[in-house]
Amino acid sequence: MNKYIIEETSDMAFRLPRLQLHTKIFLALVLGILFGVIFNVSKYELSITSTDENHQSVTEVVDHWTAVEFIDARGMVISRFGPEDRLAILSSFGALRNDQKKGMVIWVRQESTDPNGARVRSDRKFEKVSSIRKVETIATAIKPIGMIFIRLLMFVAIPLVISSLIVGASSLGDLRKVGRIGAKTLFFYLVTIVSAITIGLVLVNAIQPGTRLGDEARERLVVTFQPNVQQKIDQGMEIDLVDMLVQIVSTNPFESMARGEMLQIVFFALMIGVSLTAIPPQKAAPVIGFFDGFSELMIKMVDIIMKAAPYGVFAMIAATVGEFGFEILETLGWYVATLLLGLILHQFVTLGILVRVFGGLNPIRFFRAMKEVMLIAFSSSSSAATLPVNMETCEQKLGVPKQITSFVLPLGATVNMDGTSMYQAVATVFIAQVYGLELSLTAQLTVVFTAVLASIGTAPVPGVGIVMLIIVLRSVNVPEEGIALILGVDRIMDMCRTVPNVSGDATVAVIIAKQEGVLQNPQGVAA
Repeated sequence: MNKYIIEETSDMAFRLPRLQLHTKIFLALVLGILFGVIFNVSKYELSITSTDENHQSVTEVVDHWTAVEFIDARGMVISRFGPEDRLAILSSFGALRNDQKKGMVIWVRQESTDPNGARVRSDRKFEKVSSIRKVETIATAIKPIGMIFIRLLMFVAIPLVISSLIVGASSLGDLRKVGRIGAKTLFFYLVTIVSAITIGLVLVNAIQPGTRLGDEARERLVVTFQPNVQQKIDQGMEIDLVDMLVQIVSTNPFESMARGEMLQIVFFALMIGVSLTAIPPQKAAPVIGFFDGFSELMIKMVDIIMKAAPYGVFAMIAATVGEFGFEILETLGWYVATLLLGLILHQFVTLGILVRVFGGLNPIRFFRAMKEVMLIAFSSSSSAATLPVNMETCEQKLGVPKQITSFVLPLGATVNMDGTSMYQAVATVFIAQVYGLELSLTAQLTVVFTAVLASIGTAPVPGVGIVMLIIVLRSVNVPEEGIALILGVDRIMDMCRTVPNVSGDATVAVIIAKQEGVLQNPQGVAA
């Protein structure tokens, strides 16, 4: 009897289905959100690092404080903050120069109640303060685990792009074929970008989220995030189309690799691949064979790294939610809702139609195949980090051959930023609405043109979209300081807009493969 039970139990355990990787990643995403909510960073607690009598100490100010005052060397109060102004304290201190921090005294005004019910003041003085931070929780403490996972993907991205693009370009045969595929790729990328911007502009003009933000909320956002704005403005640059084209050709390809300049890397690898077709086959074969084997090695490395994906995703999401929470979403609810609606429409309607009409794929099956890619994109906020996973998915699950993915996807990770361009358009009109500025049709067409160029110049890394937004704001004379209004939700929205960025790349890869007659039919995906 016992033997029968053991055998039956063993058989039942054997039959239990294993969770697929995308299911594990999704569960990690949900659990990470819950973990971040439970162990969120308190909005009242502060960690102050100061130097007293040549001894550096870290003090956690956790409760009973009523005000924080910044006092300069002359004894003048520079700024005074209340308990609700924790973010303003952090951003204001971070905006100070090092010499200002050294000569400044910070007073933390505290009150408590003694056993008799009387109010007792116990102010604390901090000199030579080097940093003021949020008090970490376990949710933010595990962020390095997620960062290691993202860095591993970034670690693979550039070697994979170089090796696979060299093999892919050399297999295309001649320069004319490369030019034809390149022209088609850029055309469809332009279609997806313009479609995304148009959807965003239609929604932001229809919903008018900027008119729904009250004066009090606007002032609070400006006070809180204004100190960080100047740093972003200083990073902004003007668009120079000619210079942008010139910069594609690197004078030192190894320096471009070290700096992660993806467009320059793509051009370099493309030149090698095309040149290999012009030399005798017996001499080209060993070079192509080496890079082909190296590409397979990188793909296998991606498989190994992806085994850690659930843990990396859990850590990244828990840290993000734990640090930023959802309170800021309440203040900017209409702006967030408008942008999210636009991203969803573009992701599942526009890209779905393009995949169906020009790629011949069932959109439902397309998005099912893209589940892991979308989850990694959301968690990492980086098109570059998602690139290795996107390439593997397109080849193995969507039937796009390597010669297409190795050319189309690295280029898309650099120039095709559907979600980012939509965000820039929506944010520009939103800020204009908050300031009561009316953007004419001509001005909004200028937004479309500038956002397209800014999309091409946007690096495929987290957070750079806010810097490129400054270029769009300048193009229509909207106050650059207005980015303080949306800075609080930028990290969360960056996660959301990366999903259509990478999905747009995969969509165009499918379309190009279909147009070239090389789209295959793997794993039951109907072509």
